[in-house]
Amino acid sequence: MKRLPHRRQRIRGVSLIELMIAMVIGLIVMLAVIQVFAASRSAYQLSAGLARVQENSRFAMDSLQRELRMAGHFGCVNDQAHAQQATNSLYSTLITTHPALDFTRSVQGYEATGTAPGDTLTLGATPATGGTGYSPALPSQYAAAMPNRVNGSDIVALRYLMPDGVPVTSTGGTPDKPVFNFDPARLSVLQSGVTNPGLFGVSDCLSATVFQASAVSNSAGSVTFNTATNNATNFPALYTEGQANLYRAESIVFYVGYDAATRQSQLYRVRFTASPGGALTAQAPEALVEGVENMQLLYGQDRQLDSTSPTGYIDRQGTATAVQASLTDKAQAWRRVGAVQLGLLVSSPDPAAAKRPTGDAELISLGVTFTVPNDTRMRSVYQTTI
Repeated sequence: MKRLPHRRQRIRGVSLIELMIAMVIGLIVMLAVIQVFAASRSAYQLSAGLARVQENSRFAMDSLQRELRMAGHFGCVNDQAHAQQATNSLYSTLITTHPALDFTRSVQGYEATGTAPGDTLTLGATPATGGTGYSPALPSQYAAAMPNRVNGSDIVALRYLMPDGVPVTSTGGTPDKPVFNFDPARLSVLQSGVTNPGLFGVSDCLSATVFQASAVSNSAGSVTFNTATNNATNFPALYTEGQANLYRAESIVFYVGYDAATRQSQLYRVRFTASPGGALTAQAPEALVEGVENMQLLYGQDRQLDSTSPTGYIDRQGTATAVQASLTDKAQAWRRVGAVQLGLLVSSPDPAAAKRPTGDAELISLGVTFTVPNDTRMRSVYQTTI
């Protein structure tokens, strides 16, 4: 048999040119994938930043609205209704040397210098803190309680009786040093979140009195008024069971402060309280909402400032400076505040993927224009009227 000639098999490899072409194609595909990933990541950061801004601003707005609406609540009727009595029926036995105990002013604002409508405020990447530029002047007790306050942001102090009270079941003691008894099963309602409160208010539909208790019996359900650290006078009015309710008295301050640990500005709250018979103390500042960089406030006053009865028409609006200057009686001037305009500048906790576009809409809150650092954080302004 004739054998076929053996053909030598040739094994062909990849040439250098083919290898380079394959590498170029692979690089192009990788660049395309990277571009898609970067665009997706940028879109995610933008949407996440915007979502965080909206979420934080909504929570901050809701918190401040709820507290501002409570200002002036003194039981059956509010502070303006008490002002309509032939004689003032809103009483306080408390000393007047500490601003947190001035319950004749349910709301008290402090306007940061250079933040009136029409002004421009420049915000730094790391804000300056601890300034004293406020009108009216910020009391030293408040300044000491808010060492991290951000310059250029307004401050507001609120005082009121908590919304939930307990009925007075019986009274003892003497008219000028009474003992108010209540159902001890409702102690948690009276405490309203504070473990050992000492500041209370008692109210019926004729009058209200804010005072410091000298003693509180949780088991027996009684609040005793007597000489105490923050009481300056005896009880001025008589309250009887079946008509009066007991409430915890609240005195708080809201401000924007800087947290060095997170390197962010936040909305803070400071509560001033005293135990029964004890000294007034400022609790540690509580961070409520992150990302709040600035707070602006304008106050609406009643049309009638000098008459006894307010009309209910809020047709004058201005800063805390204007309210303070509207009447010689400062307590009456603040008692005529019936509306508050609130503006917040809120930023995202984390930087976004791109810088703020040139020519983008200005950030303006209640007439104040903000110049913000180009740190790629998402920012937005939110406003409301309470």
